Amino acid sequence: MDAPLLLRAAPAFLSALILTMGLAGCYTMRFSHGGGQTEFSPPRKIDSNDIAVPAGYRIEPVLTNLTFPTAAIFDDRNRLHVIEAGYSYGEAFGTSRLLRVEPDGRTTVVASGDNPPWTGGSFHDGAFYVSEGGTPGRILRIAPDGRMAALVDNLPPRTDHFTNRPVVGPDGMIYFGQGTATNSGVVGEDNLKMGWLERLPDARDIPCEDVTLAGKNYTTRHLLKPEAGEVRTGAYVPYGTATREGQTIEGQVPCTGAIMRVPLEGGKPELVAWGLRHPYGLVFSPEGRLYVTDNGYDDRGSRPVWGTGDYLWAIERGTWYGWPDYAGGEPLNRERFKVPGKSQPDFLLARHPQKPPRPLAEFGVHSSTNGLDYSRSEAFGHVGQLFAAQFGDMARDTGKVLHPVGFRVVRVDPRTGVIEEFAANKGKFVGPASWLKRGGLERPVDVRFDRDGEALYIVDFGVMTMGPKGAAPRAGTGVVWRVMRSERQPARRTP
Repeated sequence: MDAPLLLRAAPAFLSALILTMGLAGCYTMRFSHGGGQTEFSPPRKIDSNDIAVPAGYRIEPVLTNLTFPTAAIFDDRNRLHVIEAGYSYGEAFGTSRLLRVEPDGRTTVVASGDNPPWTGGSFHDGAFYVSEGGTPGRILRIAPDGRMAALVDNLPPRTDHFTNRPVVGPDGMIYFGQGTATNSGVVGEDNLKMGWLERLPDARDIPCEDVTLAGKNYTTRHLLKPEAGEVRTGAYVPYGTATREGQTIEGQVPCTGAIMRVPLEGGKPELVAWGLRHPYGLVFSPEGRLYVTDNGYDDRGSRPVWGTGDYLWAIERGTWYGWPDYAGGEPLNRERFKVPGKSQPDFLLARHPQKPPRPLAEFGVHSSTNGLDYSRSEAFGHVGQLFAAQFGDMARDTGKVLHPVGFRVVRVDPRTGVIEEFAANKGKFVGPASWLKRGGLERPVDVRFDRDGEALYIVDFGVMTMGPKGAAPRAGTGVVWRVMRSERQPARRTP
């Protein structure tokens, strides 16, 4: 086996350490070396021997040639279903699909849609519940025969982030995440590059409660009307709209950067928590505690932020988690969040709803920690631990990195916040298989245990390189991997 998994994260860890030590000048002069900054020639190589997992476990591919897969779901018969998003960053559009994997490995289309992306889903009481992050965002109920109904159909549209995975809580309601429209609260040039500003010139972030602005505005050339010269844009308003100190932006639900819930039969969304940036992976523990992964800020746009990781939160109802003025419980006006050579982020809000809490754990900067699940069975092990899929950096679009970050699956102890690598490509460096020129993991986006809890399924989105024009996803390169114990473990006796 390769070197110990915890140690093989050293390059990314050391990079982060160097940055936090304040060596900003050295960092500025060095070139970015993100995992997507590579060349790819199809076909994608698939080789489980290139992936390191802990002793006593094995990994194997169970489904290949997928296009932009984002989630695995198991029905009440423990049959694997896979979601293909129908969209990827890089403005790659297609058809969203829910696929059932048959015993012979073939797939059957259960349902399809034309308002992508489909980002996640769950199965409960005879039906699938799927998040549709298009325009508008929706939560869908899909019957096993493919009949679809929208439980919520007025969610914020597809912008920087989306409507994310629905899960059914212990109260019988559907909980889901809604990402923010922007990186840090202000619409700007980065949103034009993301592809949505021309389509949705009036899109903005929507607060869940009334907020009072500090009146901070950002000047850019007019991106939609070059002949108009320069424009100023403030927080929580459409592009080209200036704000004033003391201005109130009315809150409403549905909103952006939030966890919301709806009844199983549908209805008006209710606010659970807000002040999140991109709450992606949601899972309830057997005790009913809601855990969420949250993607941190990027170094991009009119208000870039430096050095914030991704977060694991234990969600408390009614809590504000800090976006757009805090990261991991720390205010953005601290020096450590200033991008070298750029302005210090100022507060956008004149008053904050509350002092935000600290996260349970902080993941690597730009690791894009997304799908999340909870181990419940001794047959797999690590009962009570959380497993998270790290999609990996999208440098340089999201900010420079000195080594690839993410591209693996990690295990988290929610009691201590300790993070350990669980599955990653073999070799000296962590990175996607295309960067390493091998056949292992590319971009893990979701993890899901089967209903028995005996196997962990890793949804690998596939190849996405990053070039001068941004993301370049490759259709047909997605994979689903399965991790199991090498030998079935005996059941633990109850004392």
